[in-house]
Amino acid sequence: MSGALLAARHPDPRPGRVSFAQSLRAEWVKFRTVRGWVIAMIVAVLLTVLLGIFAAGNVNIGCQNGPNAPVLTGRACTPRYPIGPGGEAVTDSYYFVRQPMAGNGSITVRVTSLTGLHGGGNEHAAGQNPLAGMSKGVVPWAKAGLILTSSTKPGAAYAAMMVTGGHGVRMEYDYTHDTAGLPGSVTATSARWLRLTRTGDTITGYDSADGRHWNLVGTAQLSGLPATVQAGMFATSPPYTVSTPGVIGTSNQSGPSQATAVFDDVTLRGSWPAGGWAGDNAGSGAASPGTGLGYYRKSGTAVTVSGSGDIAPLVAGPGSAGPTSTFEQPLAGLFIGLIAVMIVGTMFFTVEYRRGLIRTTLAADPRRGRVLAAKAVVAGGVAFVVGLAAAILAISIGLPRQRNQGSYILPVSTLTELRVIVGTAALVALAAVLAVAIGAMLRRSAAAVTAAIVAIVLPFLLAVTVLPASAGAWLLRLTPAAGFAIEQSIPNYVQAPAVFSPAQGNYPLSPWVGFAVLCAWVAAALAGAYILLRRRDA
Repeated sequence: MSGALLAARHPDPRPGRVSFAQSLRAEWVKFRTVRGWVIAMIVAVLLTVLLGIFAAGNVNIGCQNGPNAPVLTGRACTPRYPIGPGGEAVTDSYYFVRQPMAGNGSITVRVTSLTGLHGGGNEHAAGQNPLAGMSKGVVPWAKAGLILTSSTKPGAAYAAMMVTGGHGVRMEYDYTHDTAGLPGSVTATSARWLRLTRTGDTITGYDSADGRHWNLVGTAQLSGLPATVQAGMFATSPPYTVSTPGVIGTSNQSGPSQATAVFDDVTLRGSWPAGGWAGDNAGSGAASPGTGLGYYRKSGTAVTVSGSGDIAPLVAGPGSAGPTSTFEQPLAGLFIGLIAVMIVGTMFFTVEYRRGLIRTTLAADPRRGRVLAAKAVVAGGVAFVVGLAAAILAISIGLPRQRNQGSYILPVSTLTELRVIVGTAALVALAAVLAVAIGAMLRRSAAAVTAAIVAIVLPFLLAVTVLPASAGAWLLRLTPAAGFAIEQSIPNYVQAPAVFSPAQGNYPLSPWVGFAVLCAWVAAALAGAYILLRRRDA
């Protein structure tokens, strides 16, 4: 290896005249002529792919269509979820008290009460009333209010003004859009007035604390609304999830919940040709995580509506009605491949200190910043190719395995798929550059390798397997491991809160913010390495 490193230098170096291209070429020759480094990079690809394929196929999904029906497996058990206007999978299940609304108009209502029941993480026995054994209490994202929808077909375009169990008044539309209105919960002494108005394809939402002074909450453009839409009152309530910290990670149990709201002062403007209310369970039926129960009743001017389910984007993890997975799930083995990449990255510098070759390197190119930059570019470039190959292979093989096992892969756009794949390659590249910088600072292989792994791989493993969700989330906000968020394909929707779980593709930071945290750490490490290289002897 020593001869290869020496031969990589320019045959007649002239201090101050070596260009960055020459330094870059020398470092590339040095890298590719060390067989162990090349083998380690190939091993990194194989480990990432093999572990990812194992994770993607390590499921055993079975189902029955009835008590005496045959047991089915694989694709026959894949649930079918409705697709929203934006192409995302959605949960669309609620109890709907409605009338047709022809043309422009408005509906106004007062909500005087919102109560609920939840399962506390306990499933009911087959044939038992789903409400049996439930505890009193409203889950935070229980919803009740006004909704206007293009149809009752699951996944239809809609806009809604609602009160919630713990997040005040909200205006939501087309599943992914959410705007906050008045804060606070609905009580007997603190009612909420809600209003939806339609002007063509424009739906506007208002709220009020007294029915006289109205606040604009938001406006939605629902392109292509039919002349006659369905509008009225609704109630729904998503699963109640219990998270229990354990010795190894956090366990989650999920059970159904039910929300019941009381409305009065219902006022209709415009053309409402039906002249009366009809109530039924709307939405996705068997694909809903709710109780499947719902009703409405009138008592004088008051209308009580009770329902279960949710109107929100579908996310993976506890609360899903069936086995769901994400596009990036086959990349679960990336952390083990990163270890091999970071070992090579640190040794790219430390081996020269151990063998005394750093003096030759700096004699050939005395500009130490340029040497550091050349090593970082070579290591990062090779790691990018390694990460790209690993991501493409793991996803190409892993996703079909997941589908064959019966998992529903949450759909995302082509741009998101490209961001996940290329972002994974960039994550590996930055990890390699971070390792180079650590190697330059510490100069000893064992210490540098340990520090590199502690910096980015260990926080990820602790967050996934050991720490409670809250502590793990902070670890993935503050450490270089935040960069793993670049792999997340499903956004963190405020109205569809997912249990924090990197194993389910959910991170505390958005993809680009998490990636920016990693970039900041790498920049700081490179700056530290540059300062130390300039201040101390070779």
